Amino acid sequence: MEISTNTKPALAFAGVGWIGRSRMQAAIESGTAEIALLTDPSAECITEALKMAPGSKTVSSFEEAIADPDIDGVVIATPSALHMEQAVAAFENNKAVFCQKPLGRNASEVAAVIAAAEKADKLLGADFSYRYTAAFQQILPIISSGELGQIFAVDLKFHNAYGPDKAWFYDMKQSGGGCVLDLGIHLIDLMLYALDFPEVTALNSSLYSKGVSVKGKNEVEDYANVSLELATGTNAQLSCSWNLQAGQEAVIEASFYGTNGGVSLKNVNGSFYDFTGSRYWGTKTETLVSPPDAWGGRALTDWIQKLSVNTAFDASAAQYLPSAEVLDRIYGRS
Repeated sequence: MEISTNTKPALAFAGVGWIGRSRMQAAIESGTAEIALLTDPSAECITEALKMAPGSKTVSSFEEAIADPDIDGVVIATPSALHMEQAVAAFENNKAVFCQKPLGRNASEVAAVIAAAEKADKLLGADFSYRYTAAFQQILPIISSGELGQIFAVDLKFHNAYGPDKAWFYDMKQSGGGCVLDLGIHLIDLMLYALDFPEVTALNSSLYSKGVSVKGKNEVEDYANVSLELATGTNAQLSCSWNLQAGQEAVIEASFYGTNGGVSLKNVNGSFYDFTGSRYWGTKTETLVSPPDAWGGRALTDWIQKLSVNTAFDASAAQYLPSAEVLDRIYGRS
């Protein structure tokens, strides 16, 4: 199904808490979509969202939102436990979907979302926003070109000195996991995407909550250390956490080391938002890009641009499954 390039897609925003409103602001600033409808169980969140998009219609339920015949796509920013069910329902109602990560709490839920999108022949997007940072966009072609030689090591870190403020994050049934599913998934996605989705041949994970191993327990982790061996011969190390005594608000890094050099994405001065992209030769560092960079809403605006041209399923959505499969192995679910 084609949408005229002269027509802005009409979007429903389901979940307009902080992250939902942040993405909505990006859509408004891009000028590429109509913020047509809002739904959220919180009256306070709806009030704040209406300040940003005063002409939007509000409805009391997700079901009402996806039943609206004038809506082209739904932007989902609800708790993780709802993502799969809501995305599938939206596709069954002939809507395109952009969803906060994770698409599902496990690989089977993610696979179900992708299958529903393909069956409905509707565009699916997921908010793997770090792919769209200027830092990653600068290092990606260097990785892909082979200039680094054999990439034998990848270091991935995402430490958040704070923790989520919603109770559902700490309930395994609702969240599907802790800091790995919240934070680590972004870096696993970056690594797999940059290396063209190699097979993970071996994996070992250690998960902790308040300093105690959660192995064999159905508990959400707040610290994780994971070692991965890839079919390419690459060894990757992931560490991530909530509430770590890290000496700053956040430590975020994705570094790739090859026989001919290295590249990295790193946050600046503990920032959650500011990143440098760098290239390494021995003791020499070249800064490829530095802040500022307003990257947060780019995944959504990219999806909107695609949607404005063609609402059909994009087979690249299959790329959302490998990171979910790796997470299942980290959690011992497969």
